This record gives sequence, C-alpha cells and structure tokens, in this order.
Amino acid sequence: MRILIVGGTGTIGSAVASALRERGHEVVPVGATYGELTVDLAEPRSIVGLYGAVGPVDAVVCAAGVARFGALDELADDDFRASLANKLMGQVNLVRRGLGVVAEGGSFTLTSGTLATEPGPGTSAVAMASAGVEAFARGAAIDLRDRYRVNVVSPSWVAESRVQAGLDPMPGIWAKDLAAYYADFVEGTDTGVVATADRPKS
Repeated sequence: MRILIVGGTGTIGSAVASALRERGHEVVPVGATYGELTVDLAEPRSIVGLYGAVGPVDAVVCAAGVARFGALDELADDDFRASLANKLMGQVNLVRRGLGVVAEGGSFTLTSGTLATEPGPGTSAVAMASAGVEAFARGAAIDLRDRYRVNVVSPSWVAESRVQAGLDPMPGIWAKDLAAYYADFVEGTDTGVVATADRPKS
C-alpha cells in the first residue's frame, strides 16, 4: 500500500513510517514545517493542496495535531479556536478532503490522546479537541462503512517526549511500540474503533 503519514517527521510519525516500511508498504511522510511535503492542518486549503500534490494513496495516518495547554481561566478564545482548528478540524478535514483521493477500501487512522477520557489540570482545550476526534471517527465510520475505515489511536505519554521534558520515560509508551497500533489499523479491518495505546501490544 501507499500510505500518507501526516506528522511523518515527528517522534510518533517517524516510528509509524518505519513500522510500515518494515511491513513492505510505501510511505509518504508529511511534516508541519519541514520536509519535502508540508501541511498546515489548521488551513483547509493546505490540506487540499497536499492531496493534490501527493495523488492517490491507499491509507492516511495522522500523527499530528496541536492543542493548547493551560488553566481554564487563563485560556483565551484564540487558544480554543487554535485547538479546534488544528487538532480537531485538521483531522476531520483530512478525512473529508481525502474522500475520492484515498482508494475506496482504504483507511484513515487519526490521533486523539488519553486526556480525552482522563483529563488533568490545564488540559480542558486538549481534552475537548481529543474527545471530538474520537466522536467524529465513530460517526464518520458509520457514514463511510463499506467505503472507508476510520479509526483512532489514543496514546498516553510518549516515552521519548517524557525524556525530552526531563522526566523518567515511564509511565509512558515508546514510539516504536505505539507505532504498532497505527500499523495494525492500516492493515486490519476495524472501523470506528478508538484504541487506547498506553502499553506495548501483546
């Protein structure tokens, strides 16, 4: 399969790209600010342009999407707008604009995060956007059944990100272990499923 990976130059996306290549697939990585191909998820026209540049693919993986942290009484309207435009609507539009570009029978695998169901202090905007991604995928999977599959990987802390923040890697999941969740969705038959990815797959 030929697979488009949005966020393919980041920690998670790079690991997903490696896992899919090891399984014999062709990978087209897309970055946010650098790389041969880039996309601004908050701009629908950028997404349309990306699909035009890439051409037909068999699946799309999104390992990108930015939302803003902060206490509720400190977040501004722009913080909520940016979180919704990028983390939520960016992934929604990857699916919407990908219809007819992604081969029928193919799939979209999106990313939320465990904050959608287990929020903590300063995560209201992030939790809102992540929960929206999960609700969208469940609904879209119904509308697109027998045409496309839509699933979501919900990662916990990525161990590499914890290390970069000066924390112990655990509790977390290494990117190479997280990548298996994405690869299995691409190759599988599930649709409308949200997979909590907080430990290596058994």
